[in-house]
Amino acid sequence: MPARFSPTWRSGFCLRWGLKGKAKKKNKGKKKTQISPKEGWQVYSSAQDPDGRCICTVVAPEQNLCSRDAKSRQLRQLLEKVQNMSQSIEVLNLRTQRDFQYVLKMETQMKGLKAKFRQIEDDRKTLMTKHFQELKEKMDELLPLIPVLEQYKTDAKLITQFKEEIRNLSTVLTGIQEEIGAYDYDELHQRVLSLETRLRDCMKKLTCGKLMKITGPITVKISGTRFGAWMTDPLASEKNNRVWYMDSYTNNKIVREYKSIADFVSGAESRTYNLPFKWAGTNHVVYNGSLYFNKYQSNIIIKYSFDTGRVLAQRSLEYAGFHNVYPYTWGGFSDIDLMADEIGLWAVYATNQNAGNIVISQLNQDTLEVLKSWSTGYPKRSAGESFMICGTLYVTNSHLTGAKVYYSYSTKTSTYEYTDIPFHNQYFHISMLDYNARDRALYAWNNGHQVLFNVTLFHVIKTEDDT
Repeated sequence: MPARFSPTWRSGFCLRWGLKGKAKKKNKGKKKTQISPKEGWQVYSSAQDPDGRCICTVVAPEQNLCSRDAKSRQLRQLLEKVQNMSQSIEVLNLRTQRDFQYVLKMETQMKGLKAKFRQIEDDRKTLMTKHFQELKEKMDELLPLIPVLEQYKTDAKLITQFKEEIRNLSTVLTGIQEEIGAYDYDELHQRVLSLETRLRDCMKKLTCGKLMKITGPITVKISGTRFGAWMTDPLASEKNNRVWYMDSYTNNKIVREYKSIADFVSGAESRTYNLPFKWAGTNHVVYNGSLYFNKYQSNIIIKYSFDTGRVLAQRSLEYAGFHNVYPYTWGGFSDIDLMADEIGLWAVYATNQNAGNIVISQLNQDTLEVLKSWSTGYPKRSAGESFMICGTLYVTNSHLTGAKVYYSYSTKTSTYEYTDIPFHNQYFHISMLDYNARDRALYAWNNGHQVLFNVTLFHVIKTEDDT
């Protein structure tokens, strides 16, 4: 009977695995894609998941390797036993070396004692109390060495016993290795890697979806002031996991870089950038290797290259309010919010011409030129924060406890709707909330806590039959 595995991909970080039985014939929403006829692998994907999940059911062919589980288990147990014995031998060896020094000392004292007895034997008539006292002192020195000598003998026997057991185990291990063969393990490893690649391909087939749910948060770190921003590059390669950290919303131009999330958590800073201008707000974004930020006390957008350390472009965002004219509800010079999604680079702001309501502009990532703009009817000052997913702007109604995604505007259809998507504001004050398309998660700065929210999107899944 082939094994069935059901990896469930949620839009976010988690890849969950579980055993699953045969697919029911009644489920007409599933489409089967034959991945490799030679190997017999099959992937089933569904477009009918009410939670917006990509479900891939992988059917693996029968393999002879399963019959060798007992041998593999025996091999692991033997390897663990050898490792434990090796550690014991190392401890015994150190202890034996120490005891050997005691034995050498004991030998020296025995020679001295022997000489003292000879002196007594040669001159019995002149035996005095002093000689008896010296003899007693020598005996007292030797008494503590007796148990050491006994332990030394015991340890020596244990070492001999361990050596014999290791010789026997080596013979057994050699036999198992010859029977199983290294090729089977390499083949199994390659099959696992191939399966992981196919599951990633399944994820890549996901098209843009609609936000259904926000879960979390996951607290990554506690650092900095109440306000700030931290981010990764959504266009970076899978091996590039650099993190950028910008503390405070004003009077600062120092950007700290970390090579990975782990380095960020441990504080292992890899590089520091001193920007040519101070920034305003916390709504910056890193996109394709460059930092985009709002220049302090202006509506000018700056594009700064991390590779060259230079400003590549700057442009005024026409009519955009700045310096707390049209900020989010929490203030903090959050007038201009720069963000990126699957479609590209965006700016969210408000103008007098639109009565202080939110304006969405798509930007050219090289020149910062406005490609197209959409005027909404949602007041910028009434918004807690906002983020873009697949060309749709999602707006929260507050930055405080009890906040939820209350409003959305689609740039594809130029329509809006009121939503009710709650999320847990664990630390009571969100000053930065941005979507990362690569990680499919929300990065947030919550009252000095750097946190991540997982998002669930409703997708339409494409299969090979649709192409």
